[in-house]
Amino acid sequence: MIAPFHADQVGSLLRPTELREARARAKAGALSAEQLRTVENRAIERAVRKQEEIGLQAITDGEFRRDFWHLDFLKQLEGIELVRAAGLTFDADDVPPMASVAGKVACSRPIMVDHFTYLKSVTRRTPKFTLPSPGTAHMRGGRNAISRAVYPDLDEFWADISAAYRQAIRHLYDAGCRYLQLDDVGFSYLCDEKVRENFRRNGDDPATLAPVYAKAINQALRDRPRDLAVTMHTCRGNFRSTWFAAGGYQDDVVAAMFTADVDGFFMEYDSERAGGFGPLRQLPRGKKVVLGLVTTKSGVLEPKDALKRRIDEAAKHVALENLCLSPQCGFSSTHHGNLLTEEEQWAKLARIVEVAAEVWH
Repeated sequence: MIAPFHADQVGSLLRPTELREARARAKAGALSAEQLRTVENRAIERAVRKQEEIGLQAITDGEFRRDFWHLDFLKQLEGIELVRAAGLTFDADDVPPMASVAGKVACSRPIMVDHFTYLKSVTRRTPKFTLPSPGTAHMRGGRNAISRAVYPDLDEFWADISAAYRQAIRHLYDAGCRYLQLDDVGFSYLCDEKVRENFRRNGDDPATLAPVYAKAINQALRDRPRDLAVTMHTCRGNFRSTWFAAGGYQDDVVAAMFTADVDGFFMEYDSERAGGFGPLRQLPRGKKVVLGLVTTKSGVLEPKDALKRRIDEAAKHVALENLCLSPQCGFSSTHHGNLLTEEEQWAKLARIVEVAAEVWH
């Protein structure tokens, strides 16, 4: 079966205690990079074995080598630096910083390819790798976080970052990656009026951004190899079980998002904040929607019958064979993790596999 799979996952997993402690010691200078990598490797191998035992086909490294789902990659692109978050933030301490463009954006060397090659070496199934989308470099700070001296014309910025992504993706492909996911929360954020107002304060017109983000993805994937499956994930924020945006998917935003040249769309549908399934009727032929019906924000296990009813509702808008099931987001988009246990995490992933087997046989 070609990815996305009927039972799939977004990517990040709760960091085991040993890994959390090792990363803290490494940051304090009490553990060498080599010693930390040994702990990371051990944790990743255990997580891979667990995913395989559960029955997942798409296997991730849990993003165990990252602090943040997006920043660890973005900061390695030339021209991008991390700065203190401004404007709208999560209602929590230790809020992640944000990306700022201070120079010409480029990718002159492989980024995270070693992460992927280790994952590929320890799984017998499909190693899935995740990257933040090109739009992520713009979304948080908007036009105000992109140097006007370097990029007086934003079209030049989008051309450069798309080219940088093409290079980064080629490096991963050459290393054997055949299932890539681009995480782009911007599409969901654009469905929340308070976030749209923040875009305006940052110097952007939110009405124009969804097509711009989709175009950047398409330029990043231009001439991609035919055997590289690519999906896109969007959600409303995921930090210590809190969320950032609310509001159902708007038709105009979804219409733009569905122009992205990917094979499937992971869409958050775990709560009333996501609205109804009506916008899914716009899904282009040959694409899939991965329904994020299982929440990662709490440990409460969703009943199988309830999940099946929701899948049936979605099937009124999209053919059942073009639907899949997953969590609504990762379990640990940042190193902090969400408010549930590892046992609850694995139970939720196992529940997804069980339901998918019963629904799609």
